[in-house]
Amino acid sequence: MKFLVAIILTALLAFISGLFLPWWGVAITSLLVAVIIHQKAGKAFLSGLLGVLLLWAGLAWWIDIKNNSVLSTKIASVLPLGGSAIMLILVTGLIGGLVAGFAAMSGSFLRASNKS
Repeated sequence: MKFLVAIILTALLAFISGLFLPWWGVAITSLLVAVIIHQKAGKAFLSGLLGVLLLWAGLAWWIDIKNNSVLSTKIASVLPLGGSAIMLILVTGLIGGLVAGFAAMSGSFLRASNKS
């Protein structure tokens, strides 16, 4: 149950931080969620990864739909993605997810180090 709550809270706080902070604000929110909701480091990493991956991939997909894949296809052709808009969306989500996952894992270790 804590795992699911951590995913949802990470995604929600990352969305809110995205309105006011630069892209790396997801790291701050993931770290805070991991400090507040104590989980082992692996589960904290996975909850941060999934929360932001789903958020960023969902937002990128929504933007992609709104402009009929024009922008994402052009950007994907510049990158080594073969012009695939879907791959660009997945890579976008993965980058954000990795940043959030490592921040959440750091938050889990931070909480564990404060206990001892």
